[in-house]
Amino acid sequence: MKKKNDVILMDFTGTYKEQQFYEKESVSWVNVQELSGCNCYCDNEAQETLENLIREYPARGIHFLDSGNYHYVSLLWLKKIQEPFCLLLFDNHTDMQPPAFGGLLSCGGWAAEALNTLPFLRELILAGPDQESFDQTEAVSGKQIRFLSRERLRTEKKETLLHFFQNLPDGLPVYISVDKDVLCPEDASTDWSQGDMKLVDLEEYLGEVLGRRRILGIDVCGECASSGKLWLNDLGNKKLLTIWKDWRDSHEK
Repeated sequence: MKKKNDVILMDFTGTYKEQQFYEKESVSWVNVQELSGCNCYCDNEAQETLENLIREYPARGIHFLDSGNYHYVSLLWLKKIQEPFCLLLFDNHTDMQPPAFGGLLSCGGWAAEALNTLPFLRELILAGPDQESFDQTEAVSGKQIRFLSRERLRTEKKETLLHFFQNLPDGLPVYISVDKDVLCPEDASTDWSQGDMKLVDLEEYLGEVLGRRRILGIDVCGECASSGKLWLNDLGNKKLLTIWKDWRDSHEK
């Protein structure tokens, strides 16, 4: 597996070519603009192609996945992890819907599939969806789910929220997945309904986790494939990239 270029851009829609957050960085491009069978749902042929394309890269790094339509690619990165871990997912949606089309991997159900199929995944920490959406998800046998609802994020005191992120499962490294649709429209422009978390708050929550846990990798999605405020996403991606680089550099000394 490649050790250099731990910043990976997965180019499904071309949107990253209109952004600048990765300029002056050593990055690796995974070009999948011509790949069929992969928009929202991923058929078996497309999944095999994607797994082959990222085979040479380790989970450790920061992976930009393009639009939320491709958030299921997180599962393909998680499959690389060969030690017990927990998944911290920031998302305005649960991504735990039952499959609608023959059990195909999907952006709406990949988190449930991860819980059901990944032997090393011990716990999902899900932050962002509303309580009603979470209540409609099906229980996953044998796996822990810790949930922080949109309502709690909106109403609880900041010190209580920080305490939540300070106290993730002891002894387990963390993989972090961020869908920018968890952010308010003032801080991100996505193709999906959005939450009301501020980018500065997300940065603070991530800071609590990165300051206390070993991080196995980060991925980021939530680009706007249609016309949107790309500069907002460019800014958000730049800040998330900086967070990863600061953590990486501090742990490589």
